[in-house]
Amino acid sequence: MKYKILCSDLDGTLLSTKSDVSETTITTLKKITANTKVILVSARMPQSMTYIQKDLGVENEPIICYNGALVLEGSKEIESVTIPLTLLKKIYQLSEEHNIKLGLYYNDEWFVETTSERVEKEIRNTKAIPEYRPTTATFDDWKNRDIAGAHKIMMMGTKNTCDAIYPILDEKFGEQIAIYRSNDTLIEIAPKSVSKLSAIKSLLTDGETLNDIVAFGDNYNDLEMLQHVGCGVAVGNARKEVKEISDYTTLKNTENGVAVFINDHIL
Repeated sequence: MKYKILCSDLDGTLLSTKSDVSETTITTLKKITANTKVILVSARMPQSMTYIQKDLGVENEPIICYNGALVLEGSKEIESVTIPLTLLKKIYQLSEEHNIKLGLYYNDEWFVETTSERVEKEIRNTKAIPEYRPTTATFDDWKNRDIAGAHKIMMMGTKNTCDAIYPILDEKFGEQIAIYRSNDTLIEIAPKSVSKLSAIKSLLTDGETLNDIVAFGDNYNDLEMLQHVGCGVAVGNARKEVKEISDYTTLKNTENGVAVFINDHIL
């Protein structure tokens, strides 16, 4: 198999730990970068992706952040779609009623009201530091700076509170936002009009099609991407639904599944 582009999710897929790519995977990927573009595709913010780009030696390639809401090529903004402030305020009000805390993201900005076990874990995993302030202060600040809204919302609660709010979010705002259940205690929200797949399409140049792409993923927000590229590969730890729609399943992320697939099928 030969592909012009390799797209990979990060957490649970390319990363062998919570924050880093293994030396095995780095060495393997560097064998194909002369002839294959390596594009990182994640729900992460830019600064939590660029250090991985540097490790892989692919800083010259674009990155797809926030599940496709922000696409960057170096300092150049290729695509930027936000959740409007008016809608953010409604989601904030609903989250307050359910005792759920919000993390708000815009470009390389990350705001939370207070620290918590979840926030500290996110700091360790993504190597980013949030600014602590009331959510309403973030709304006022963004309005004053003419920032239209958030690229991503992270809702942090308990299993029970997330179970309770998810169907309400879907019923009230499902036509305006994409809602991803990251795990039992986390819900990630992105603009409805974008996805990892739509962002990938925006980066295709003349002579490139989706069939020229091999992509790797593990979670619900990878489904569409894996379904529509030339070769969709699920890692061994992927959700059952992801494995079912993928062309191949490789080993787990902790077992260097992406590198193993590259060695077996691409090199």
